[in-house]
Amino acid sequence: MLNKYARAFFTRVLTPFAAFLLRRGVSPDAVTLIGTAGVMAGALFFFPRGEFFWGTIFITLFVFSDLVDGNMARQAGISSRWGAFLDSTLDRVADGAIFGGFALWYAGNGDNNILCAVAIFCLASGQVVSYTKARGESIGLPVAVNGLIERAERLVISLVAAGLAGLHKFGVPGIDVLLPIALWIVAVGSLITLIQRVVTVRRESAEADAAAAEAAAPQSAPHMNGNAAQGDENAAQGNESAARGSEAS
Repeated sequence: MLNKYARAFFTRVLTPFAAFLLRRGVSPDAVTLIGTAGVMAGALFFFPRGEFFWGTIFITLFVFSDLVDGNMARQAGISSRWGAFLDSTLDRVADGAIFGGFALWYAGNGDNNILCAVAIFCLASGQVVSYTKARGESIGLPVAVNGLIERAERLVISLVAAGLAGLHKFGVPGIDVLLPIALWIVAVGSLITLIQRVVTVRRESAEADAAAAEAAAPQSAPHMNGNAAQGDENAAQGNESAARGSEAS
């Protein structure tokens, strides 16, 4: 849902910066790689230590690379299948690092196995949610549903909550509960989104199979009619031969 509104806004805001990078000879692929490396470094260095505020600040500096690289490619007229593949693949890597960082915290000093499991579920379900749409589209289905929580929602909910929860170390009481709440929201929302997409793919595949069967039916009907006509002709010839045999005897 956020993709529809936020992406257009941030694209306009980041267009001058994207143009600046192009003038300096920076390629979109380089921005994609640097952005992913920054997100991974921030998530896996700060989050397992419980430094959620500074980790979120660090990650935010790099997370917008996902918008900048595509903007640069469009401005330079060099959009390609390879660029789209690289961007999508590294998005999954960055997401895994963020929720992996949360899981490492709760498995270690955070000392909460349930929240560790929830963070791992957020990681896995986010990957599968993306896969269901990509796989559905690869077999020719439109997958005409976005779902309750997509990648943008997962990142905004989790990172905003993590940043605010990090203020607990600056003396803000009780605010650290925001991160567990956010993880549960993302987990439940991702599960709902997964179900929505699976149901949509099942419905669309059934409709596509029915349409294909209906299209094939008129083509097989003339063939069957031709076989029937040939059978009638053979039967008629057999009856004529039998009549001639009777006459001869």
